[in-house]
This record gives sequence, structure tokens and C-alpha cells, in this order.
Amino acid sequence: MAASELYTKCARVWIPDVEEVWKSAELIKDYKNGDASLQLMLEDGTNIDHKLDPKTKNLPYLRNPDILVGENDLTALSYLHEPAVLHNLKVRFIDSKLIYTYCGIVLVAINPYETLPIYGTDIINAYSGQNMGDMDPHIFAVAEEAYKQMARDERNQSIIVSGESGAGKTVSAKYAMRYFATVSGSASEANVEEKVLASNPIMEAIGNAKTTRNDNSSRFGKYIEIGFDTRFRIIGANMRTYLLEKSRVVFQADEERNYHIFYQLCASSHLPEFKNLKLSSANDFLYTRQGRSPVIDGVDDTKELCSTRNAFSLLGINESYQKGLFQVLAAILHLGNVEIKDRDSDSSIIPPNNRHLTAFCELVGVTYQDMSQWLCHRKLKTATETYIKPLPRLQATNARDALSKHIYAKLFNWIVEHVNKALITNVKQHSFIGVLDIYGFETFEINSFEQFCINYANEKLQQQFNMHVFKLEQEEYMKEQIPWTLIDFYDNQPCINLIEAKMGILDLLDEECRMPRGSDDSWAQKLYNTHLKTCSLFEKPRMSNRAFIIQHFADKVEYQCDGFLEKNKDTVNEEQINVLKASKKFDLLVELFQDEEKATSPTGQVPGTGGRTRLSVKPEKSRETSSREHKKTVGCQFRNSLQMLMDTLNATTPHYVRCIKPNDFKLAFSFDPKRAVQQLRACGVLETIRISAAGFPSRWTYQEFFSRYRVLMKQKDVLPDKKLTCRNVLEKLVQDQDKYQFGKTKIFFRAGQVAYLEKLRADKLRAACIRIQKTIRCWLARKKYLRKRNAAITIQRFTRGYQARCLAKFLRRTQAATIIQKYQRMCVEKKRYRQKQAAALAMQTILRAYMARQKYQALLREHKAVIIQKHVRGWLARCWYKRCLVSLVYLQCCFRRMKARRELKKLKIEARSVEHFKKLNKGMENKIMQLQRKIDEQNKDNRLISDRLAGLETSYTAESERMRGELGRLRGVEEDAKNKGNQVNSLLEELEKLRKELSATQQEKKTIEDWAQTYRDEMEKMVSELKDQNGSLKKEKDDLNRSIQEQSQQMTEKMARLIAEETQQLETDLNEERSRYQNLLTEHLRLEEKYDDLKEEMALSSNVSKPGHRRTDSTHSSNESEYTYNSEYAELEEGSRAAEDVTRGIDTPLTLKLQKRLTELEQEKQSLRNELENKEEQFQRARARDDAEFKKARGAELEYESLKRQELESENKKLRHDLAEMRQSLLGHPATGAGAPGSPAYKVLLDQLNASCEELEVRKEEVLILRSQLVSQKEAMQHKDEKETMTEPSVYVEDVSKLKDADEIKQAYIGLKDTNRLLEHQLQTQRRSYDNEVEALRGELQNVKEENNRQQQLLAQNLQLPPEARIEASLQHEITRLTNENLDLMEQLEKQDRTIRKLKKQLKVYSKRIGEMGAGQAEGQTSPGQMVDEPIHPVNIPRREKDFQGMLEYKKEDELKLVKNLILELKPRGVAVNLIPGLPAYILFMCLRHADYLNDDQKVRTLLTSTINSIKKILKKRGDDFETVSFWLSNTCRFLHCLKQYSGDPAFMKHNSQRQNEHSLSNFDLAEYRQVISDLAIQIYQQLIKCMENILQPMIVSGMLEHETIQGVSGVKPTGLRKRTSSIADEGTDTLDSILRQLSAFHSTMCQHGTDPELIKQVVKQQFYIIGAVTLNNLLLRKDMCSWSKGMQIRYNVSQLEEWLRDKGLMTCGAKETLEPLIQAAQLLQVKKKTDEDAEAICSMCLALTTAQIVKVLNLYTPVNEFEERVSVAFIRTIQTRLRDRCETPQLLMDTKMIYPVTFPFNPSSLALETIQIPTSLNLGFLTRV
Repeated sequence: MAASELYTKCARVWIPDVEEVWKSAELIKDYKNGDASLQLMLEDGTNIDHKLDPKTKNLPYLRNPDILVGENDLTALSYLHEPAVLHNLKVRFIDSKLIYTYCGIVLVAINPYETLPIYGTDIINAYSGQNMGDMDPHIFAVAEEAYKQMARDERNQSIIVSGESGAGKTVSAKYAMRYFATVSGSASEANVEEKVLASNPIMEAIGNAKTTRNDNSSRFGKYIEIGFDTRFRIIGANMRTYLLEKSRVVFQADEERNYHIFYQLCASSHLPEFKNLKLSSANDFLYTRQGRSPVIDGVDDTKELCSTRNAFSLLGINESYQKGLFQVLAAILHLGNVEIKDRDSDSSIIPPNNRHLTAFCELVGVTYQDMSQWLCHRKLKTATETYIKPLPRLQATNARDALSKHIYAKLFNWIVEHVNKALITNVKQHSFIGVLDIYGFETFEINSFEQFCINYANEKLQQQFNMHVFKLEQEEYMKEQIPWTLIDFYDNQPCINLIEAKMGILDLLDEECRMPRGSDDSWAQKLYNTHLKTCSLFEKPRMSNRAFIIQHFADKVEYQCDGFLEKNKDTVNEEQINVLKASKKFDLLVELFQDEEKATSPTGQVPGTGGRTRLSVKPEKSRETSSREHKKTVGCQFRNSLQMLMDTLNATTPHYVRCIKPNDFKLAFSFDPKRAVQQLRACGVLETIRISAAGFPSRWTYQEFFSRYRVLMKQKDVLPDKKLTCRNVLEKLVQDQDKYQFGKTKIFFRAGQVAYLEKLRADKLRAACIRIQKTIRCWLARKKYLRKRNAAITIQRFTRGYQARCLAKFLRRTQAATIIQKYQRMCVEKKRYRQKQAAALAMQTILRAYMARQKYQALLREHKAVIIQKHVRGWLARCWYKRCLVSLVYLQCCFRRMKARRELKKLKIEARSVEHFKKLNKGMENKIMQLQRKIDEQNKDNRLISDRLAGLETSYTAESERMRGELGRLRGVEEDAKNKGNQVNSLLEELEKLRKELSATQQEKKTIEDWAQTYRDEMEKMVSELKDQNGSLKKEKDDLNRSIQEQSQQMTEKMARLIAEETQQLETDLNEERSRYQNLLTEHLRLEEKYDDLKEEMALSSNVSKPGHRRTDSTHSSNESEYTYNSEYAELEEGSRAAEDVTRGIDTPLTLKLQKRLTELEQEKQSLRNELENKEEQFQRARARDDAEFKKARGAELEYESLKRQELESENKKLRHDLAEMRQSLLGHPATGAGAPGSPAYKVLLDQLNASCEELEVRKEEVLILRSQLVSQKEAMQHKDEKETMTEPSVYVEDVSKLKDADEIKQAYIGLKDTNRLLEHQLQTQRRSYDNEVEALRGELQNVKEENNRQQQLLAQNLQLPPEARIEASLQHEITRLTNENLDLMEQLEKQDRTIRKLKKQLKVYSKRIGEMGAGQAEGQTSPGQMVDEPIHPVNIPRREKDFQGMLEYKKEDELKLVKNLILELKPRGVAVNLIPGLPAYILFMCLRHADYLNDDQKVRTLLTSTINSIKKILKKRGDDFETVSFWLSNTCRFLHCLKQYSGDPAFMKHNSQRQNEHSLSNFDLAEYRQVISDLAIQIYQQLIKCMENILQPMIVSGMLEHETIQGVSGVKPTGLRKRTSSIADEGTDTLDSILRQLSAFHSTMCQHGTDPELIKQVVKQQFYIIGAVTLNNLLLRKDMCSWSKGMQIRYNVSQLEEWLRDKGLMTCGAKETLEPLIQAAQLLQVKKKTDEDAEAICSMCLALTTAQIVKVLNLYTPVNEFEERVSVAFIRTIQTRLRDRCETPQLLMDTKMIYPVTFPFNPSSLALETIQIPTSLNLGFLTRV
């Protein structure tokens, strides 16, 4: 097919444009051969006539189909040319926010000028282990490819990062190194990867600066070799630097800065440690203020200096060296501020006492006089004499700047050298990956020596790049066995020869530097004479004789010759260096210049003007010899280092990263096409495209081609052989066979052929769509017509009815309106009148009130004025009186003071006399003697008193002991007496009270007769009142019932809600604590393994080193440290002492650090375990308490109300009955005496009294029964006593029935009251005890919460501390806590010991009784309480010979054999298939039972320890075998359940049979070992999850995403050089069925092993979480998977997984919920994404996805067919706006390493231990059943 056939109507092309470089247009007329122009329409609708070049007749570039736009790989485009590349990059960068794109073997990275969340650890884990084409382009993919090839091919790798300043080279290199550090880790605990990363802030501080293009531009090139050992772990690194920009130290352009370190020091000058540097603001120094931009937005230089210092410390540069470095840097700043003035035209001078020069000299330790002398002078040497030449001010200034640059360069090299020393280790390097971060091609308005060297380096790199790309293309063609034709590509060897060959530019430059009077002008003339006519790449500018032009591979560059010679020489005054070397105070400065060569010109002379001063000192011979030595020029050094770099790169496999700067204004996601095209041309991307386009750029596998273009084939064309089918179809579709080639596995197409095939495919699909649309539209139109016809008929019918109803309604409304108007007008008038009346009244009221207030205010003011006058006059009088009084007192004081002074004067004169002094002295002597005598007497008395006191103390002690005993006895007697006296008094009082009540009763009898007469009159009234009360009570009862029901319902709902909330919160807290605890267990296991590895390495290092790596078994655990043998501990100590010398030589601090970390983790683990237990206990206690309170409250209320109703009804009925009887008795015999004792009324009253007495007795009987039951429960009385207690109420009943006298009735009533009081008192006591218990539990809960808060606060405080202080603080806290816990445990242990001793004594007594009474009688007569207290009495029961007790006996020496046969050498497959599940666990427990039966503490401990260690050993040996791990997880859980089931704890014995309860452990409480085994089960569970993850991980992406489960739904798009795995199921490809089969295999294996069903549910939930997380993460990182058809595939796959859950009965395990994010992502791919309603639906639907994930899916959404549409940017912004208020983490990927906290619910076994048979296949014949 001719290319011109593609230029038809509606075809889209690219035409050149001045602003946008390339502009899209569409043909509006077919092109025919011979046409001179094309009729085009631009995207804005403008029609243009595009003229073709009459000579070449080249047609414009064709545009790719829309479905190819935005591809991950540019080589996947059908049309490979510059506009297609530019447009693809723009679409990905602007629309999809994707900064990385592949271009063949090159990764193109566009700087977004914005921080993106795509560099986290989760992203690193997602790319780790993936093929480079399987994920979206990323710098991590390139790093992973390099790492993988290094490990696979055993070949060193290089990552070459290039681009111009500001393109992001340094950041890309940094992320690549971070990836290596994260993925590989280090070979030791020396944190080498941290040191490698720590070198970045140091190098950025001393080598990076702000430029107009980049805020953090690297001003030097560097090549970092990251070394790896044989296991491909980082062991060290080495850095090489190239061409530091020294001129920046002394000069910066506008809007630029010097190196960051200077500004960091100035910003930190206020710190105490920097006071001696005498620094201030950066604006105060010449070297930091020239750019007039000392601050970078968003950068805190003070914090950056802290990071730099921390990095120095991490790399081993101590504080003294850091202080020296900062002194040198501060000295450079001060040197730049030294002002040099003119003395005359040929000389200069520094004014004396220059402040900055003084500071410089003090900082570097040199004399002020020497430094000022040689800053303004220079020494010149001849053969016989030495001259000192003064320098003009300009030359002196240049010399000062040269010295500053030289010092900084030396300091830079010194730092690089020490960084390399810190990164080098003693381990032998096996391979390395080099990361080259070097300057890209540069061209400015003025280009000098630096740009020349940079472009020279880029020429060399471009040549290497071209050769590598050419080589890869050639290898691909040869591998596919297609004809190979040479591809013409640009070879820049001529340009390199122009620069570096003999008589090249560098050679002539070095030659000119050796000339005595060489200059830039003479060098330029030599260049013109040598190369202008001989080399086409060399040109001379028309208007300049001091510049030259070189045609580089990217562009022409004009270089100015000014400064080339000086920069190439890089000279500095030798005497200035000698002065610095002479520094005696500053060792670092001397170290910088210890290898300094002569910094002179190659001739030893410097041309200059001015007079010379002769010096009369002759030069030394050694100086003459050294002056002849010439150092290498900068150009020569750079050429040699560049050649070394190229040799290194050629010896490695290169990987290319080309960084692009999208705009010059640092705008986020802004794309300038002009700047992008310049860089694409300069970095070689377009050259890669050109090489690819010259051959066969589009490549399809036969399967992909068949799947994509199946629609172009007829049924007869489809053959079983796909390869032959593709050949036949291609021959029919493409006539020109040169447009494609058939390889072994692929079809190769020329450029444009894929687009042509896509056009044919689209036309075919479009024709089919039109036919489908035609049929459907016809059907829809017919359906719509019929619906409209029926609707019209219905509307007519309803409209006519509506019109009739409207007429009737109108007539009714007219009449109603007339009536309404009449009344409304009346109301309005009436309202108006009332408003006027009310207003008049209101005005009158206000006016009258105002006048009254005015009058009141006037009277009030007058009254207050009088009061004020009264108080003021009184105050004035008091003030006058006080002044007079003060004056009088002052006069008295003055007079008394005068008299006192006179008296004092007399006393002073008298005191000075000698007689007075003697008199006083004599008196003092007498007093002293008397006092001495008194002291002696008192001492004697004191001694006597002390002796007497000691005797009295002794006697008093004895007497007090005797008196205490006597006092105790008397107190007891006194208490008895008091009790008896109280009893007597109470009896007397009660007797008196009864007498009074008896008299009162007799009086009542008399009054009853009177009452009977009046009662008949009042009865009618009472009956009516009772009826009324009965009705009101019924009403109240109904109201109460209704309110009770409402309250109970509200309370039920409230309590249920509160309980649910509290339960949910407690469960959340519990899960968090479990997760933390299990993560710590995992970390502990990892550290344990590292510890074992280190021990093995130390042991190996002491012997002859052997290749490979071998691990020792881990036999120690923090949980088991309490139970290991003392001998093992001793052996461990001996082993550690024996290996001490070895470890000291290897890494003693690391070993100590590891041991400290292990101790800390053990303590942390123990504390977290206790916290977890407390949380679980609190949770259970709180739930039980809430349930009890709720039930109690509800039951008490309902019971109270029902009792109240029943009592009211019963009393009402009884009163009515009594009233009726009395009425009949009184009315029946009106003539007789109603009140006589024998009368019927009297009999009725007596009957009522007897009935009340009987009722009282019944109540008393009930109370006594309740009391007896309470007493029997508390005291556990004997059966005989119980019988007496139960018969007691009947006695009382009989006695009461015999009572006939009223006194006895009264006494019985009083007894009943006393009993009620006693019962009430007991109930109150129980309630108080219950309340106290509740308060204690609440206080305990509060204490636990406070302790938890305190722990969290301590943890937060510790996290803010530095690592050393954090460790010390945590250790101190743990020591305090463990000390308190140990004291508590010691107290508990003492109590338990006392209890055990007491119980043992009781056991002895009971055993004697049993022996006396016989076994049979003992079983029949022993109380239940005694049965509980006899845990070992079955030992004495005689057994039959075959009555096994479920125990296995073994000898102590057979323990190792038991562990070996049952654990280490057991094959899980045979046990799981042929024997009962959990058999090893049952056998081990039966052996443990026998050791417990023997009360052998040592045997129990060794058996448990050996079991745990052996399980760990077998898991470490075969931890990758799922069957083994599942088998031992099941057995470990069964062993744990057995320990609980037979522990004797009632909570675990509810489901046991009587026989199983007899098998409980009798001597040892193994609760602590249960915790150890539970931890072991957690570790095995996590090992099982990792094993499953390793099996499932490679299958998930292929089966869930790539495999086409529904054939024909997903289309295959063309791929580029980096091909992904095909979505078509090839042989060996994992499918969804493979995943389901694997899940079924996991499930069946766990079921065969007898794993607990709840544990299986947790495992399945974790499996489904892994599947969902891995699938979603890959979906978020793969643009080709984000399409509508792929969403359908994912939803179908998820439905298959749900069906699997349904088949296995696991729908309730929570696994389906873990797939919810994946389900919502699939739905997001399928829903409409256009309008605001769609956005609202998406926001409400995707609740399980984060905002970042939703936006990422929308950005990645890619149409597979032309009928789909892309998501607009506006729609994505709408989604972001709606989701802005979501409170969530910005994490993009799901954490695939997350493991749900596991629980082991108690699952008792119904299997009887005595029925278990041991098969002979286990080789356990040494076990004996007991």
C-alpha cells in the first residue's frame, strides 16, 4: 500500500507551527499524486492551504489514532516521529499527570515541579520483583531492571541520568539509590544503606546551588558505585566527582545563589557553637549576596544544616572535624569581604586591622602580616634571584578569589574522600550498580570553558548511547531471524576527534598554556589555522576573532575564548598556600594541603606590568627542582577522568534516564513544547525514535495479532495454526511485503502499518455498529410511536374530564369568594378601629409614665445631693482631726528621741570605762564556772537516767507483753459482758414494750366495740369512695403500664445502642493491641533469625571461610527464656565467652546493640501481652456487667410494677369481701348486741384477725425458707442440719395454729418483724458488698486506662527523644515496671505457697479419712465441697488393668527420640491422610499429663521446651512448604486447646465429659506456657500467610488482571519495545481457575489437618485481602489495565471468587468485604464519567477507595477502542472538589504486607484421650499407655 493512500479525507496530520512547534490539522479533501498543496482544517475550525515543498514533495507527518495516544512506550506508536513523541508526552504529562514514559530503552522523566505521592515504600514494594514492562513507567522500574539483571546475568550495571539543569537529575538519582537501599538491605547491621542515602544531603549542601533554572542544581557531576555482595545486599559505595563549578564560590549571577552550605551557616550563626565563626546574615558577605536571592521559598536553611550535620555524624565525621570544616567555610566568606585598595597604579594594599582579614587569620591560624603581604604581592623566581612583585588591585582581587576557589575545591575533595572512606567496607565486593548524575547538554548566550567540558562529556555519552541502541536493535532482529539491513545513524566520532584528538582543541589549549606568554587570542588563532578549513564541524563567527563554533550532536554552540587559558591552568599564588600550610593551630587546613603541588603557571612566571622589587635571597635547589614540575591542566584531568568513566560504562550494562524540564518558570504541570523539543533533540530520545523508525518499530506476537484483528478475518481464513493464519491475512490486507516481516515469535511492521490496520479494523467495526444502530433505532422508533398514540388517547380522555371539573369548581369558587369578601371587609374595618384605639391608649400611658419618671428622678437627685453633702462635711472634719493628731504624735516622738539620745550617750561613756568592763568580765567568769558545773552534774544525771531507762525498757517490754496478753483476755471478757448486758437490756426493753402494747391492745378492744357501731354508718360512704378509687387505680394502672412499656422500650434501645458502641470500641482497641503485639512477635522472630545468622557468621569467620550461606536453627526465644535449661544457659554463656574474641574483631557494638534491642523487645512483648490480657478481661467484664445491669434494671422495674398492680388488686378485692361480710352480719341481726363478745360481728372480727395471723405466719415461713437457703449456700451445712432447717417452718406453723391468746399473736407478729429486719439487713449487706465490688472493678478499670494513657504518653515522649535517650528512657521505664511486677508476683507466690501448704495438709487429712472409711463410703458420703478440694484422690481408687487414664509414659532419655520421630522426621502428608487430625498434639499432651501425674517439674519443663524448639526448627527448615506449616499450625492450636481443656479451669471445662474432667492436670498450672504456645501459634500463622502469599503472588496479576476470562471482551493494544505479558492464555500462564484451584488446595489441606474452622475463616480472609490488594495495586500502576472491558473482567473474576466462598460455606468470614475496594475500582471503570450527576454517583459509590486512588484510576482510564471516550480533566477536578472533605490518609496503594490480627477461639475436643491408639508407623514403641 502506498503511503499517499493514507492521506484521505478526515485523515489527521501534523504541520509545523512557530508557537506550538507542531499543530494538528485534518484533511478536508483527498490527496492525489501531483497535488501541490493540501486542503486542511485546524482544530479551531480554520481552513488553510498547506503548500508542499516542490523539490522534496514530502507530505506532513500523519497523526496516530486516538487509542494509541498516551501510551507508556513511545515505540508503541504506529507513526514514530517528532510531533507524535511530543504530543504523547504532553498528553501523559498534562492530562494524566504521568511524568514517566518509556522510549525504547530510555526512561523519559519530566519534572512536575510538584511533590507527588509515588515514591513511598509501598510503591517500592509494588515494583520489586516485577518485569520492567509489566508496570507503568517509573524510575523504580529502571532500578529494579538494573538490580535484576545484576543478579541474573552476574554483570555490573549503570544507570545514566542526564538532562539540563532543573530537569530533576539529582532527584531521579536519589530515588534510584533509595530503591536499592530499600529492596536489597545491607549485608550487616552497620546500616550501609543509610550511609549511602546520608551522603546525599552532604553532597547537596557542598555541591548544589540555586540557579535561575533550578533551586537545587548540581554544580558537579558524580558517579556513585553501589557495591553488593554475593547475595546482592548493599555492602558499600564509592563516589567519583567531575568538574566542580569553582567559579560559583566567588561569583553568582542575578537570582542565583552560592553553594547551599554557606547560607546554612549564615542562617545558623546565632547558635552557640557557631559564635566563634563571627558570621552574620548572608547579605553581609560578598560571596553570598551577589545573586540578590539569599532565600529559597519553602527551604529552612537552619533545618537543612541540622540534616547535614546529622549526615556527617552518620558517616563517621566527628564533631571536631565538622567544626574544622565550618571554620574553613566561614574563613572563605571572611576572605571574600577583605577589601583591597589601590596604593598606586601598579600596587595595592590592605588597610591595617581589617576586620574580615583578622577573622580569616584567626579561623585558619595564620599571621595577619603574612596573609596581607601575599594577598597584595607575588614572588617571581629566576635562575639566580627571587623577586617580589606588587600586584595591582584588580590582580590582587583575582588572586584572593583564586585562593578562595582553591580552598573550597580542596575542601570539597576532602569531604568526598572521607565520604568514600565511610562507605567502604571490608566485605569483598561482588558486583556494583553505578548511578551517573551528570550535567546535560548546555548552551547559553555566553558559553565558556565549563560549557565546553560539559558538552564534550555529553558527546562521549551520546556516542555510547547510540552504539548501545544500535546493538540492541541488531540483537532483536537476529534473535527473530529476520533479514538485517544496516541502519544509518548519526556518529559523532568526528566531533569527539575535533575535541580530544592530537592537535585537537584540548591539545592546542594545553600547548598554549605551556607557552611563556600564551593568551586566549593566540590560542584562538591557532584553532582557526588548524581546523577552520580541515573540519566541517568547526566554524568561525563572522563578527568575532575571539570565539569559535562547534557543531555538536544536539545543536551548534558558540564558545567565547576569554578565560579558557586561566580556567585550564587553575593557578593560585604559591606563597599564599605556603602561608596556609604553616598554620600550627588548624590541623585540618594543613591536611587539606598536605599533597599540594605547585600552583604556578606551567612556565613558573606570570605576565604582568609594573616594577619589581629585588629580593636578596637566593632560591633553594629543592625549590628549583619543584618549579620545573608542572601539574596537569584541568582539561587534561577532565579528559582522563571522562575516559575512565567511559571505560566503566562500557564494562557495564547501561540503563538510561533522560530528564526533561517542561518550562523555565518552575510551574507545576505546565508544558512548553519549544523547550521540550530542544531537550528531546539534545538528550537523544529522538535519535532513538529515528533508529527504531528506520527498521520495524511495531512488533506483535502472533497471538496478539490474531486476537486484535480477528474481526478482519472470515471464518474460512481461521486455521488451527495461528502463525499461518496471520500470514494469510496479512498477505491479503497489505500488498507490499516489504512493510512487514515474519519472525520466529513476532510480526515486525514498518512505521504506519499498524495505523493502517487499525483504520481497517475501525472501519469494519463502524460498519457493524451502523447496522446494529439501524435495527435498534427502527425498533425504538416503532415502540416510541405506539407509546405516544396510547398516551394521546389517554390524555384526551383525562383532559375533557378535567375541563368539566374545572367549570364546576369555578362556579363554587365565585360564590364562596363573594361571602369571603363580605366577612373579610368587616374584619379589616374592625381591626383598623381596634388598632387606633390601642394606639391612643398606648400613647397616653407612655406620656403619663414619662411625666411620673421625670418627677421621681428630680426627687431622687435632691435626696442624693443631701446625702453627699453630709458625708463630705463629715470627711473634712475627720481629715482635720487626723492631721492634728499626727502632728501631736510627731512632737512627742521628737521630744522622746532627744531624751533617749542623751541617755544613750551616758551609757556609751560608762561602757568605755575599765572598771565597768572588769565588773562585767568577772560576772561572766563566775557564770561560766557555774554553767560548767551544772553541765557536769547534768551529764552524770543523764547517765544514771539512761541506765535506769534501759532497765525500765527491758522490764517494760516484758511487762507490756504480759499486759497485752492480759488486755486481750480482758477485752474478750469485756466484749462478752457487754454483749450479755446488751442482751439483757434489750430483753427488758422488749418486755416493757410488750406490756405497753398489751395494754394498748386491751384499750383497742374497747374502742373496737364503739367503732363497730359507727362503722355501719360510714360503710356506704367508704364503698362509694372505694369504687372511685378503684376506677382511678385502674386508670393509673393503664397509664403506668403504658409508660412502663415506653420506658422499657426506650431503655432497651438505649442500652442496646450503648452496648453496641462500647463493644465496637473495645473490639477495635483489642484488634489494634493484637495487631501491635503480633507485629512485635514478627519483629522479634526476624531479630532472632538475624541474631542466629550473626552467630553463624561469627563462627564461620573464626574458621576457614566457605562459600555460600548457611543458617543455624533458632533455639532461643524470648518467651521461652524462662523455661530453658540452666545447663543450656551456661553453655550459651561459655559459647559467648569463647566467641568474644571473634566478635570483638567483627562488630562488637552491633552485637551489643542487637542484644539490647532483643531485651527491649522482650520487655515490650511482655508488657503488651499483659495489656492484651487486661484488655480482654476488661472487655469480658464490661460486657458481662452491662448485660447484668441491663437485665437487672429491666427485670426489677417490671417486677416492681407487676407486684404493685397485684397488691393493689388483691387488697381491693379483700376489702370488698370483708365489707360485704360485715354488712351481712350487722344487718342480719339488728336487735342483738352488735358489740358483744359472742355476737356475730365479734366473731367476724376474730376470723379476720385469725386470717391476718395466718397470713403473717405464711410470710414468716417464706422468709425463713429464704433465709435457710442463703445460710445453707454460705455455710454448706450437712444433710442433717438441712433437714432440721427445712422442718423448722412447719414447727412454727403448728405453734402458731395453737396460739389463742392475743399476747401470743402479738409476739408472733414481732418475731416476724424482726425476721424481716434481719433479712433486709442481709440484703442491704449483700448490696453494699456488690456495690463495693463494682466500685473496685471500676477503679481497676480506671487504673488500667490511666496506665494505658501513661504508657502512650511515655511512648510519645520516647519517640520525640533521640535514639540513645529513647533506649535509656524505655529501659529505665521497663526496669521500674518489671521491678514492681516482680514484687507483686513475689507476694502472690508467697500467698499461693501458703495456700498450697494448707491444701496439702487438708489432702493428708482427707486421704486418711478415705483410707479408714473405704473408697465406696467415701464416694457416697463426701460433700460436693470436698469433691472439689480433692484433685488427686483418683490415684487411690483401684483401677482395672485395661482402664487406661489417657497418659503416655516415656523415659527421660527417650525425650530426644520422641521429639525427633514425632516432630522433626514426621511426614505431614501420611499423618493427615491416614490418622486422626491433631494426633501429634494429643500424643504430646498425653506425655505431658504423665509428667504432671508424676509431679516432675523438670520433665514438664524440658518436654515443653523441646517441643517448642523442635517446632521452630522444622518450620525454619521447611518454612516454604505450605503443607508442613499448615500441619504444625493445626497441631499447635490443638495442643493449646488441650492445655486449656484439661487445665482444671471451670471456664474451659463446660463442654467436657465426666471422664475428660478426670483427666485434668493436677499438679502444675501451665497458664504461662499457654501464652508461649499461643505466641508460637501466632508466628506459625504469620509464616503460613507468608507461604501462601509467596505461592499466590505470582498468580494474582496474571489470573485476575491479565488473563481474559471472558474471551473477546478485552482488546489487545499494540505494545512497544518493553512488551507486557499477553492477556491471552498461553501455555503455562496462570488463570483465574489456577487461583481457585490453589485456594481449594489450601482449604482442603487445612481441613485434612483438622484446622479449627474459625482459624480457616481467618486464613481465607487474609488470602482474599492479599488477592484484592495486589490486584488493586497493579491496577493503579498499570495504565493499560484501566479500561471499561477490564472492569467487566475484574467483576466477573470477583464473582467467581464469591462463588467459591459460597461453595465452601465461608461467606460469613469477612473475606468478601476485603474485596470491596477492588469491586468499587472495577465499577469505577465501568460507570459513566461525564456529568456532575456521574461525579456524585462515583463519590457515593466509592467509599472503600481513597481520593488518591479514585483520581489515579480516572487519570489512568484508557480507551481500548475508538468508541470509548477519555475522562476529561474538568471531570477529575470535579471529583477532587467533592472529595476534598474526606478525612483519610493520602496513601495510594494498599498495604500488601498487612496481616489481620489472629485469634484462637477455644475449640474443645470431644475425643477421649484413653481411646487414642498410636500407630506403629510413627516409631513410638518406647511410649507406654498408662
